[in-house]
Amino acid sequence: MTSSDNTDTLQAKALAIFNQIVSFLGLKNKQTQFLALSNRNQKQVLAAMAGTILVLVIGTLYLIFGYAVAVGFIASILAGLATGVGGSIALLFKQVPVKVYNAMLGAAGGVMLAATAFSLIVPGMEFGNLLWPGWGIYVVAVGMVMGVLFLDLADRKLPHIHFVGSNEASDLSFRKIWLFIFAITIHNFPEGLSVGVSFGVDNMQNGIALAIAIGLQNIPEGMAVSLPLVALGYNPKKAVIIATLTGLVEPVGALFGLVAVSLFQPILPVAMGFAAGAMLFVISEEIIPETQAKGKARYATFAVIAGFIVMMLLDNMMK
Repeated sequence: MTSSDNTDTLQAKALAIFNQIVSFLGLKNKQTQFLALSNRNQKQVLAAMAGTILVLVIGTLYLIFGYAVAVGFIASILAGLATGVGGSIALLFKQVPVKVYNAMLGAAGGVMLAATAFSLIVPGMEFGNLLWPGWGIYVVAVGMVMGVLFLDLADRKLPHIHFVGSNEASDLSFRKIWLFIFAITIHNFPEGLSVGVSFGVDNMQNGIALAIAIGLQNIPEGMAVSLPLVALGYNPKKAVIIATLTGLVEPVGALFGLVAVSLFQPILPVAMGFAAGAMLFVISEEIIPETQAKGKARYATFAVIAGFIVMMLLDNMMK
């Protein structure tokens, strides 16, 4: 089965799901009108629906939880869309030099390390000490262990392929690439969660710094999704769309974190530790090994350090 056949199958399944939803809502007449539209007009209708839903969600968050929560959700969307920015490289090139990719991914890993330390662990301990004087560090540590165990369980139980070696020419197959895409989607959830947790406590500075860090990290991830798909014969535009969609699980994680810590602030230190542990797991398990797997590792090492320093300075300037 070719990649185009698989794409057609996925589109058919998506259309079938759409038909079921429309039927359930009793919108058969609207469904008929929609299907009668041209392909371009169908896309415009779907885009308008998505925009309307997004505005309603943001407005609801603002009315119930306040300005910071609404901004946090928007920030998580922008961070997730950064995968599309990285994926758009497929519109120009079919591959990028190994040292460039490693350096970009290494810098992203360094940025995430600094963001984890200064935007999650440190403020988590401070908030924990306000609630339970002297116990903040232990509460955050418990949360970190929970985050690591959660990602370890997901890593073991959900079918996927790791970053390392996933885009070698000999490994290019429809099933392997999609398992790899699923892996990226899995670990984007805790990244979104971390943004939501930071904004949920009304900490705009930490939240913005973390969203920037994750957005930067998503750029090479988008490249890692779109380029193998183009190599498999996918249309570059479709490859960019798929890369973008992998990042849009982050607003889901952010929404969960925003609502949880807004309603139950005592869980914030644990939640920040959980997000930190999950992010450290991703960095150690996926990102750093990938930068060292294909040679030119020294570029990646310097890039990790540079990314850490840049994020450390950025975080300090925003406070």
